[in-house]
Amino acid sequence: MKIMGLDVGSKTIGVAVSDELGWTAQGITTIKWDEKDIQSADSQLKQIIEEHNIEKAVIGLPKNMNGTIGERGEASMRFAEHIEKTHNLQTVLWDERLTTMAAERVLLEADVSRKKRKKVIDKMAAMMILQGYLDQK
Repeated sequence: MKIMGLDVGSKTIGVAVSDELGWTAQGITTIKWDEKDIQSADSQLKQIIEEHNIEKAVIGLPKNMNGTIGERGEASMRFAEHIEKTHNLQTVLWDERLTTMAAERVLLEADVSRKKRKKVIDKMAAMMILQGYLDQK
């Protein structure tokens, strides 16, 4: 069973996909979307779901450092509901605190330029969200 990981922002969605055995996560793309139009990424997500035979989606849940759910967390919860209804997928919300910062640190240590970091940070964060979930299973 392949699982998709999503790092949902207000303008982009980082996408990662697991291998068939559910051991490793690979970042595959970043989708540009308009959060105000929750359906704006549906066609691209549908294509990924069909192409990779996705059966579950792990969606990053950005919690505040004290564990509470803020505005971004509520947006992720709404997006998870949308994914379940629209794409008929089981979703799991995964605590994503610090994943974007961790991804940024890895890219900085690899001496990746700011311009290149901006292009890959979201799919790398999605990969870290999904890998965290896979490691817990």
